[in-house]
Order: sequence, then structure tokens, then C-alpha cells
Amino acid sequence: MTDPHPFDVLVIGGGPAGIAAAVCAGEYGSRTAIVDDNPSLGGQIWRTSTEMSPSIEAAEWYRRLQKAGVTVLSGMRVFDQPAPGVLLAEGDEDLLELRYRKLILATGARERFLPFPGWTLPNVMGAGGLQAMVKSGLPIRDKRVVVAGTGPLLLAVASYLKDHGADVPMLCEQASYSRLARFAIALWNQPGKISQSLQLKRTLEGVTFAPGSWVTAAQGQSALERVTISRAGKPQTILCDYLACGFHLVPNIELAQLLGCNIQNSFVHVDEIQQTSIANIFCAGEPTSIGGIDLSLIEGQIAGLAAADRAHEARELFSARKKAQRFARALDRAFQLRPELKKLAAPETLICRCEDVPYRRLQSHTGWRSAKLHTRCGMGPCQGRICGPATQFLFDWTPDSVRPPVFPVRAGSMATTPTAAQPLGTGSE
Repeated sequence: MTDPHPFDVLVIGGGPAGIAAAVCAGEYGSRTAIVDDNPSLGGQIWRTSTEMSPSIEAAEWYRRLQKAGVTVLSGMRVFDQPAPGVLLAEGDEDLLELRYRKLILATGARERFLPFPGWTLPNVMGAGGLQAMVKSGLPIRDKRVVVAGTGPLLLAVASYLKDHGADVPMLCEQASYSRLARFAIALWNQPGKISQSLQLKRTLEGVTFAPGSWVTAAQGQSALERVTISRAGKPQTILCDYLACGFHLVPNIELAQLLGCNIQNSFVHVDEIQQTSIANIFCAGEPTSIGGIDLSLIEGQIAGLAAADRAHEARELFSARKKAQRFARALDRAFQLRPELKKLAAPETLICRCEDVPYRRLQSHTGWRSAKLHTRCGMGPCQGRICGPATQFLFDWTPDSVRPPVFPVRAGSMATTPTAAQPLGTGSE
């Protein structure tokens, strides 16, 4: 990348929201680039494997992206802002300086993990993480997989695993029957969601669905062998090879925080055109609310159109966004975490697994900063992305600062003096 001129619109994140934003900006003539840390675009929801083709919807967005002339920078992770309008991104070999006039953050979300005894055993994985590994080639046929946690992702993961030959004996959903029933009623005016639910139900025929249940412990010698769950207030043990466990999603807001965007209730605050508290920086998708692919696509389009100075066209999507936001609010109510989950960790249960910090060492602290200074909680390679949301739920702590690099990078990337819009390091020649 040797052009010294900045992009008109730079999109960070290659999931549905980011792709939609880049397409809309590019189609209206903006010089647009999209950056993602994965080898290919699509995010978790549109991720494909060598044996899978993109869905019809995804394929159409990919076609429009290519036709719009958007520059795609895959395998690049944005980690710092050395100056306003400039971001640094690291790849396997290159270091890129990315200049922009307008920025769209579509950094998506990640799974929330809640610690319980045995959660660090091999083969205890995030639900979405296990699905991604199977898509990348992990053999799952004839393996017994318990799926547990909360949220619609569990259904999609269980369906995918079963479709690829896994034996799924039980799907444990911590939400109660009554909350799920109210959520189902909230879908009555969204036939597309109802259709998806019915299709998943057919796929999951034979799988025991257990609302109001959750994993209390995982056991095994060198790897997972069985899990204990609480079901209707009674313990039950299930033999299994894998546990796919995730407690809904946490927005990836670290880059937005680094840039100084206003955060409210753990989400990036945006106005009606998806603009953040900082002029010419927009945000779309799950960093603004956890609402699923429909809301992400709509917000991405609004952000892309607004960044391309097409506010009139953006406003035409406001009513669709409002409808999708109602679904997001229903989602949040239905899968709110129950207080019993705060009591899962034993004194020796690791909370920060990067730095081996157990629950008992955190109990005497009153906040994230104190715990971090005295125990190194949150100072490992994941930089608090796993233990941060866990301690927020367990202790009501809020991580109070984000510093560069947003992601772990090579020492050379931090030491190199950037030059305008050129590849740096070993890949620059």
C-alpha cells in the first residue's frame, strides 16, 4: 500500500456490519478500505470452510463488495492510533499505516466466559470457538458434545455440530422456560426469525433441550471426560468429549475506547446516523448493541451511507433499524444472566487464566484497577478480554482504561517509526 493519500472511508471489521458499511460507502464513490484480522472476510457468522460455500445472502454482499472496488486488507490487526486520522495495523509480516478521513468501527463481539471448576480443562471451549475449529477442520464426527450457556448462538452451534456428525446429548440453556416463552412471543411479527427457529428445531430433533440448567463443573484427568450440570435444582453428570460453553456475547469496544469514543452501559454510544461522540468516527453492529445479523447489516449500511455523505439514503433505513432494535431488546431481556451463576467459582477456580489468578485472590479487592495492580489479573496475552467480562459479572467491576497496543504485537511493531501509508517491516520491500 504505497498511495500517500488517505482513504475516504476506512472500515475496521470484516463481519456483516463491516462488509455492509464498506459496500455502501464504496458504491457511492468513496475510496474505501476494509480491514480484518482473519484470513478472509465474513466474521464468525459468515465464516466458511473448504467444504462450504457462502450463503446466498453472504455471496451477494461479497459480489457487491468486489464490484464497489473496496480495498480488502485481510490478516491485519489494528492495534494503535499514533495520531488523529491514522491507525497502525500489524500482519504476519507487514506493518501498515492506515490514513483515513472517516472511520467506521465494526469490530463485532466475542463470547462471554464465566469461570467454574474445570473450565480450563482441554476440550472445554467456547461454543462459537468450537464451531470455528470444526469449520477449520477439527474432526467432530461421533464425538459427544454438551452445549451449554445462554443465547441463540447455542442453538446454531448445536445444529452445526450435529449436522457434522457430533452426538449432542444435551443443550443446557440457563434462561428459564418463562423467559424463553416471552422471547418467543416477541418474535410473532418477525416471520424470518420464526422460520429460522423452526428450522433449528427440526435439525436438533433428538437433542435434549434443558432450559433453566447450567454447567457447575467439568471433570477429567488430562482432558475433559464429563460435566456436572444443575438441572431443575438437581445435579446431573454427563459423559462427553467436548463442552461448548458460552454465555452470550460481549461487544469488542477496546478500539473505540482507545479512540476516545463515549461508552454507555458497555456499548459504544452512537447517534441516529451511527456516528460516535467523535466527529467522522462511526460504529455499527454489535459494539453498539447485541442484536444479531439483521441489525448489524442495517447499522452497517446506515454508517456506510452516512460516511459517504448520503444521509438521505441512510434515513430510509431508520424504520427497519427500529424494528431490529426491538428484537435486540427482547434478546437482552430473555438471556439475562441469572444470579446463581455468580456462585459457580470455587476459591481455587482460575478467573484470569493467562496469569493464573484464582477467585480467592480477587475477593479482597474492590475494583478492577486494584486487582490488576496486586494480582496481574487482566495483564496476560488476552489483555482482559476473558477475565474482564467475567469480573464485571462476578464483582460488578468495570475495566477503566485501554492502552495501546490494543492487541499483543511484535516488539518491532511498537518500536518502528511509521511512514505515511506504506507497508513497514519485513513485508515492505
